[in-house]
Amino acid sequence: MLSRFRTAIQSFLKKEDGPTAVEYAVMLALIIVICLTAVQLLGKNTSESFMITAQCVEGTMST
Repeated sequence: MLSRFRTAIQSFLKKEDGPTAVEYAVMLALIIVICLTAVQLLGKNTSESFMITAQCVEGTMST
């Protein structure tokens, strides 16, 4: 039983699937960083646009 377990571990370590999974994880991390950056930048621009619109509406309402 121990030799079968050892053989399974050795075959797992020799497979090429490990580096592929790591590459996918790195790509996923980069995509997440890019998405978060885009959302943050778009959020700032959208917030500023709403503030300008709110100020214009306030100015129109008060006159």
